[in-house]
Amino acid sequence: MDPSDLYRTLQVDPEAEFEVIRAAHRVLAAKHHPDIGGSADLMARINGAWTILSDRAARADYDRQRRLQVDGNRWDAYRKARPSAQATGTILEFGRYTGWSIAAIAGTDPDYLDWLVRTPNGRRHEVEIDLALGRGAANGTGVDPFSRAKDQRH
Repeated sequence: MDPSDLYRTLQVDPEAEFEVIRAAHRVLAAKHHPDIGGSADLMARINGAWTILSDRAARADYDRQRRLQVDGNRWDAYRKARPSAQATGTILEFGRYTGWSIAAIAGTDPDYLDWLVRTPNGRRHEVEIDLALGRGAANGTGVDPFSRAKDQRH
């Protein structure tokens, strides 16, 4: 049981309705009360979680703080996973993968590069993106064979 997450303390989903949270508190209080051999520390955590999650304003504030913490943890994980800026090739200076090389993105999120090459910012990197994704190298031209078909239509 994670003592820092009030929802986990009460063993309920963060989207749980008030009645579900109240029922969970009652069941856990009956199970872990110190008068019947339960832990006083655990009972204090259960009651503390109930105090916050049973109050509409306190719960809304807790949910906002919890979302910020989760989003902050995701951002930290993203930054730690980011490849070194010393990678070879073009380093993006914009968007979700700022500081990543095109080759590193190809190994992590090739769908992003498929999208990027269709945007004005990405078109200038089309050849490098195609090579990073393994397109065009098979025919030895370094050019996507489908791009010729597009050019012939116009």
